[in-house]
Amino acid sequence: MASLLGDHLFQFSGQGPPPSKDYFQLIVSRNEVILTSWKISVRLGCKGVAPKQQKISHHDFLQQKMLQQEVEAVFGDRILEHTKLLCQGKFDYLERLTDDILLKILANLELKDTTQLAQVSQRFREICNSEKFWEQTVRNGCAGFTRDMEGIASAMGWRKMFLTFFHTSGRKGQQ
Repeated sequence: MASLLGDHLFQFSGQGPPPSKDYFQLIVSRNEVILTSWKISVRLGCKGVAPKQQKISHHDFLQQKMLQQEVEAVFGDRILEHTKLLCQGKFDYLERLTDDILLKILANLELKDTTQLAQVSQRFREICNSEKFWEQTVRNGCAGFTRDMEGIASAMGWRKMFLTFFHTSGRKGQQ
């Protein structure tokens, strides 16, 4: 399946941690990791400074703890771990999906299957326990839910509402 991937396996960009206003871009290609930074400053000496770009092979990135720390400081440990996995040749296609797409996939599973899926990884545990997931579960899978109950769900939480009012009725037409 890796042959279906484009030249860039992963690309992410964003502003560095405060107080810096610097902007960063991380690209993981098939052969290298590229970290580019743009210095953002109102100081006269910093205007027109060219972007700084670090290109390093996958193998070298895995050995360079300082560069890994910089990636973690700017983008967080989840992006760092994903980058390291890509450098090791481990392509996690589910990791590339947005939460909204994963929620659509979860909408097609039975509730008992989502409880098993939540044990697979931290990401699945978080999404299977998220308020968005439980709201989707109640709205789409609980026959007794009415619009009048939205206020109650907002106050007590969608998961608690499901467990309080609907847990015995199941899901997906098993009411």
